[in-house]
Amino acid sequence: MPSLGADMVAGTLVEWRIKPGASVRHGDVVALIDTEKGIIDIESFEDGIVEKLVVQPGTRVPVGATLAFFQGEPSAPQAAGPMQAAGPPTPAPPTAAPPAAARGGKRISPAARAKARELGVDVQGIEGTGPQGAVTLSDVERAAAGVRAAAPAAKDRSGMRNAIAASMSRSKREIPHYYLQLAVDLRAALDWLETFNASRPVPERLLTAVLFNKAAARAAAERPGFNGYFGPRGFEPASSVHLGVAIALRGGGLVAPAILNAEQKPLPVLMRELQDLVTRVRAGHMRGSEIASATITVTSLGDEGVDIVYPIIHPPQVAIIGFGSVVERPWAVDGRIEARPIVNVTLAADHRVTDGRVGAQFLARIRDLLMQPADL
Repeated sequence: MPSLGADMVAGTLVEWRIKPGASVRHGDVVALIDTEKGIIDIESFEDGIVEKLVVQPGTRVPVGATLAFFQGEPSAPQAAGPMQAAGPPTPAPPTAAPPAAARGGKRISPAARAKARELGVDVQGIEGTGPQGAVTLSDVERAAAGVRAAAPAAKDRSGMRNAIAASMSRSKREIPHYYLQLAVDLRAALDWLETFNASRPVPERLLTAVLFNKAAARAAAERPGFNGYFGPRGFEPASSVHLGVAIALRGGGLVAPAILNAEQKPLPVLMRELQDLVTRVRAGHMRGSEIASATITVTSLGDEGVDIVYPIIHPPQVAIIGFGSVVERPWAVDGRIEARPIVNVTLAADHRVTDGRVGAQFLARIRDLLMQPADL
């Protein structure tokens, strides 16, 4: 069972997406795990042949416990065959991937598809109860028995609220925060954004948020001390920026899954991944690699009309960046006063790792990047 958060102690296996004898490649879906943050897709870290599934669906399993055994490596990317006898089996540590989608747009797990063929059930007529309406094995079995599945009740958010409480309490108890705030003139950024979007169809246009995310990721990659984790051996910098994005959930709660390698991605790619992330998360569907790998987080309450946000660091990270509303303010420009679009950018950082002067340079780098959006 992978750890999908600093305070996660256990998860419940919802559904296997593999079976004994099947070949699995790195990144292939392994299982669905129900956690306090929602149902998470789990991927395999390794190539191999599935030898044994240790845990039955519905079982609550502590972090670190073995879920399955893999052995050897598959001989071809999609081949499923007998297990190789190359030494003893090793536990398969999983992360995450999206569930398979059925033909015609219907989302259905491989196990459910196979069962539907076996029982002669038309999956297109089944109302799925899995994540994002996916048809599960139990949905197929109920359909075969002539029983219409009831839609699942909304997930109880009390567990998530408790998890947030534990994480934030730990943060304020263990991390000596310092806070900085910098007002940034966005005239150049918004003018560039308007020109960029003018020649593109609506689905391909960029939002201001993607400029914020890219500037934050670039600054985190360039300025040491903000991107990584604080552990028993002190600060451990990350080799790439996996940018956690705080997303409010419908019905309450908050998660901050990561956009991987955010500093390396062009703005259109970053925009597509941000839209996909928000859509999936609010539908209750996340990937383990997104939840567990964030190295620094960005949060924004600008849509709520908040001018300045002073966020709390997500341990074991060491920094979090906040963006407020973009509001027209009087601004001095070449000796005269103009109305300019201004955003307040805030930084909460770990004083065990960096000091205020370095933090000020970090915020200044975000400002400089936003004032030269073509370079993002």
